Amino acid sequence: MEIRQLRYFVAVTDQGGFARAAEHLHIVQPAVSQQIARLERELGVRLFERTSRRVRLTGAGERLLPEARALLAAEERILRVAGDIAAGANGVLRLGTSQGLGERLDRVLQKLPPGQQVRLSALPLAQRLAAVRAGALDAAFVRALNDAPGLELLPAWTDRLVVALPAAHPLAAKPVLELADLAGLPLRFAPREDNPPLYDLLMAACREAGFEPVRGAPFTNVQDTMAEIGTGAPSWTVLYRAAAEDVPVRRVAIRPLAGPVVITALAVLPGAPGPAVRRLLKSVHAETD
Repeated sequence: MEIRQLRYFVAVTDQGGFARAAEHLHIVQPAVSQQIARLERELGVRLFERTSRRVRLTGAGERLLPEARALLAAEERILRVAGDIAAGANGVLRLGTSQGLGERLDRVLQKLPPGQQVRLSALPLAQRLAAVRAGALDAAFVRALNDAPGLELLPAWTDRLVVALPAAHPLAAKPVLELADLAGLPLRFAPREDNPPLYDLLMAACREAGFEPVRGAPFTNVQDTMAEIGTGAPSWTVLYRAAAEDVPVRRVAIRPLAGPVVITALAVLPGAPGPAVRRLLKSVHAETD
């Protein structure tokens, strides 16, 4: 059985006949008929009922058609991934990113050798990791992640978190905040499923500081949440330090948070990295030296 035979089988079905399938495939009709006949002999079943007026699927053909479509779809995925891998091998760095990397990402990219092409993909964490596992990305930046099955996590740099709270609140007068300082204020934070590593890191740090956070309104997006912190009832949230560089600070104070440290790492496939990833690692090391 050959892939092209399944492709002809699907084409005859979709086009409603051998002549139309041949026209669609840009080949002669006898070639389609011959390959369908060979496929039927290979499978040991008849796929089509042929009459002088029409061609229709047999019961066996109807049962096998979804399987043929699935196999052809798998072939398309394989070709697409192979193309992405070839692109990476030829010098295009396919890199997964997320919000909050700030100027550090820009500095890392600037340190890449001249001519190094980069294709950035901003994806949620789970999708970033899945894309690296599948070979669709060469590497992906991740933060506060301790384990990623099937991947290696190569530490890149560390960052401290910052606190956003009302500028008029007495705690805003402190140059650095401890988590214990914030125990009485409602915490605005996104649900765990939005960012499990950061959520778990902060909750564990609060418990270590001796309290369970008072839950405030949910964190929606940076702009709206900052506006509500600056104008509503006192509350607080945490941000990555790089992300805070772009936060509007009107009526909001941004203060360093003592305690938890966030590790940013590169998630890559195990084994020797390819040329593009080696160049990226060299650039990351140059940024953190």
